[in-house]
Amino acid sequence: MPVWDGSVEASIRHAAEALAAGQLVAFPTETVYGLGARADDDAAVAAIFAAKGRPRDHPLIVHVASLDAAAAFADLASHQAARTLAEQFWPGPMTLILPRRPGFAEAAAGGQGSIGLRWPAHPVAQALLEAAADLGVPGVAAPSANRFGRVSPTLARHVVAEFGPELIVLDGGACHVGIESTIVDCTRERPALLRPGMLGRPLIEAAIGEPLRDAGKAAPRAPGTLEAHYAPQAKLRLMETRMLQQALEVLQGGEAPKGLAVYSRTVRRVAPGIVFKPMPEQAADAARELFSVLRDFDAKGVRLIWVETPPPGPAWEGVRDRLQRAAAS
Repeated sequence: MPVWDGSVEASIRHAAEALAAGQLVAFPTETVYGLGARADDDAAVAAIFAAKGRPRDHPLIVHVASLDAAAAFADLASHQAARTLAEQFWPGPMTLILPRRPGFAEAAAGGQGSIGLRWPAHPVAQALLEAAADLGVPGVAAPSANRFGRVSPTLARHVVAEFGPELIVLDGGACHVGIESTIVDCTRERPALLRPGMLGRPLIEAAIGEPLRDAGKAAPRAPGTLEAHYAPQAKLRLMETRMLQQALEVLQGGEAPKGLAVYSRTVRRVAPGIVFKPMPEQAADAARELFSVLRDFDAKGVRLIWVETPPPGPAWEGVRDRLQRAAAS
């Protein structure tokens, strides 16, 4: 099945009809491409887990078409912090974990009593969710459109490379955020940050007027929080700046190892034979390109990737998180 142009109304309509019929549809969000199924159809949701090779108890995020649409899955209005965050950051790259309404989206929630909800900002995602809602689809469960644990897709062709031409894929261009949404657990008295993203901790804490808790052992299971995740096929190693510079200086005088790639903010010259990509100076730019860079390294057949550890501070927290999990794989 060909990739469909997400800017064409007929493509949106046909994709919404496919979702309503229980089929899988990949679609763009501002973060990454998602692999979607109607959240109220357990058989359709099961097809997501099967396609990805994802454990059934690892929950999915449900994408909704509006603030009001979230009410089908959780009582957002009775949770002050969650309501504040939704009103300030939706539509956008933030997922809120809330107590799930009994009997709704149990398969998508991985059997938990909580549910992750997001209203995405991408115009193609919004058009698809609204069209699907008109056909009786209350929300779309959608993890990233890749095999479980691997690098997330930020282009339609990445999705096709993962699942082949049979899957319906709406093409909305490159995802402009580039890493997955920030996840905030609102099931407890004080919200906790479960997964950092490009909506940083300071913005969230300013909105709710108190510090975020760390996840802790009592946190519900949430997407993308396994120690090892987001892994390219090549082995990825995070290296502090000085260590990376010293290692590359040693290689300048000899033959570079075959299959080595380097992704660095401070290094600007490497020995011949090394695949090199400069890391942007700004965290948002690095996040936007990160997964594409890792996929490009894999496409070049590299076996080892040396990545300079991003700088400290909240702006880089989401990028550091993805790289640390990729290095743990």
